[in-house]
Amino acid sequence: MIERRPFEQLGGADHGWLNAKHHFSFASYHDPSRMSWGALRVWNDDEIAPGTGFPPHPHSDMEIITYVRDGAITHQDSLGNQGRTEAGDVQVMSAGTGVRHSEWNAEDVTTRIFQIWIEPTRRGEKASWGAKPFPQGERAGRFVILASGFDDDADALPIRTDARVVGATLKADESATYPLGVSRRGYLVPARGEVEVNGVRLNARDGAAIAQEGAVTVKALSDAEVVLVDAA
Repeated sequence: MIERRPFEQLGGADHGWLNAKHHFSFASYHDPSRMSWGALRVWNDDEIAPGTGFPPHPHSDMEIITYVRDGAITHQDSLGNQGRTEAGDVQVMSAGTGVRHSEWNAEDVTTRIFQIWIEPTRRGEKASWGAKPFPQGERAGRFVILASGFDDDADALPIRTDARVVGATLKADESATYPLGVSRRGYLVPARGEVEVNGVRLNARDGAAIAQEGAVTVKALSDAEVVLVDAA
């Protein structure tokens, strides 16, 4: 089963400095049918104006993954962590027992991110933060694991949950397959380009809610970049 969720039908709000689209209920957008997808709780498509951002605010008990599509985001938190994550790279904050953080666009161009929240399966641990570059050339034509709660995924950023975040960059007419498993749930969004997901067409920034599919095959109809969350 694959349910297409068109970008034009997503919830959201334009705050001037922040133009946010929400794949799931968030802030003032509430849809009882779109509260979560398995352990995946939030997928926000954010455009952040230059010189603006999210001021310090608290989180706890949530795995927060930021996938930078354009520009860069600068992170600072109450643990003393600070870093700049550029387009194509990923940062993970495990909120754990509690952390305050800010996310700022210190660039002179608009920064575009996917902000993904996944419910943790491990709680009561100290908060942590990390970031890692994932060169697009290294995921050309195949899925690469960006963040994972599985010990065997040694090259991925660690998260404290039964989930993976994977990404692929595809040229037009290329395909890549991810072995999801029929008992798992997946949620896929093309950051750019048009694709078919097991035969279902998606435009850029559409969502695909996936269940009861043993494998997910993505065929690029144009040059494309896709992100997939595999969650219980």
